[in-house]
Amino acid sequence: METATPPADGDDAFWQERRVCFITTLRPDGTPHVTPVGITYDPETRIARVITDGGNKKVRNIRAALAAGTEARVAVSQAEGRRWCTLEGTAVIKDDPASVADAERRYTERYKPPRVNPNRVVIEITVTRALGPTKPSGW
Repeated sequence: METATPPADGDDAFWQERRVCFITTLRPDGTPHVTPVGITYDPETRIARVITDGGNKKVRNIRAALAAGTEARVAVSQAEGRRWCTLEGTAVIKDDPASVADAERRYTERYKPPRVNPNRVVIEITVTRALGPTKPSGW
């Protein structure tokens, strides 16, 4: 029987297993907007990625913050029973083909191939804080 090589830290697997996650962005009036998403996380670079349609509210919220000259603060979270983790950081929107293709590849590894979307963008989050009992390695 073939077994997978365990990750360097058992909690890294929590960010590789398939599960629904959530992203929280801030509307221009400061109220939170929370939506379910698929998230990938790279513990080496501390970058989390969300692929989505460029017209979605979460993208518009991030773009509005950046256009106002402020950081786009976001949080992404996932939970399973008592296992949970929230990653906080700053977000940018990337729409260049290389960034989108890289994010789609990562999404496919964790979930499944995404549906075709010519308006796809990547929310790229530079993680600055990890909270919870199931943090990825390095925190």
